[in-house]
Amino acid sequence: MKKLLLTFALLLAVLPAVSAWEVPKETLTYDIMYKWGLINKKAGDVAIKTAMVPGTPEFQAELTAKTAKWADRFYLVRDTLRGTIAKATFYPSYYEKIAREGGDFNHDILRYDRSGSVVKADVKVARKKKDAKAVKRSTKTLTATGPTLDMLSAFYFMRSFDFANLHKGQMVKLTVFSGREKEILTIHFDNRDRVKIGKKEYDTYHITFTFTSGDGRKTSDNMDAWISTGPERIPLLLEGKLPVGKVRAVYSGPIPPTAG
Repeated sequence: MKKLLLTFALLLAVLPAVSAWEVPKETLTYDIMYKWGLINKKAGDVAIKTAMVPGTPEFQAELTAKTAKWADRFYLVRDTLRGTIAKATFYPSYYEKIAREGGDFNHDILRYDRSGSVVKADVKVARKKKDAKAVKRSTKTLTATGPTLDMLSAFYFMRSFDFANLHKGQMVKLTVFSGREKEILTIHFDNRDRVKIGKKEYDTYHITFTFTSGDGRKTSDNMDAWISTGPERIPLLLEGKLPVGKVRAVYSGPIPPTAG
């Protein structure tokens, strides 16, 4: 759930061209499902809202996530992600994450600055552990070269690929800033696939995400996404592994999605 939804290497193919897809004013909703063996239980909800910023080349996005009441007893989650993102490139200028998870509180604010291919983010971090009395605050500067995103802008970036001209096995690598750290996000194009959501089946583009550190160490398990082939480019299903079982974000809204 932390990662629903993030520089080129020797085996990296050319960065896929961005298609004509434009960010719409929309609201996407998801059921967060926990699956382990025969267990398939709803564990939470996610909503992602997109709004245009009049008179600017940017849009604003907000993601809210919360666990279901039964799951709150084990690990309560109340997360909010906010971002300001360029319409043309999907590069962020502002990112904020407010997370209440398992009794801990985290608040990250990133403000981006770009000069040519060099990206810098001034980071403000606030942390409070469940049993701590005070909030610990710190600042940091993250830098990278080339395409650089965060977990919220990556959600839109992955929808903009010219999927029709991608081939199986093609990859793109990006830097993802996450609070005080940066990771390398590799997006693999797997193939077209059919996915059943509710009682309907949809044609989708299947992609896989891998997250590594700068030295190549894997920082988390892979995630998979299935994106509709229609003009809305809706991520219909996202799936990630847990220490026990797996978690799925299953699209629960209408197609086309609700505007605003």
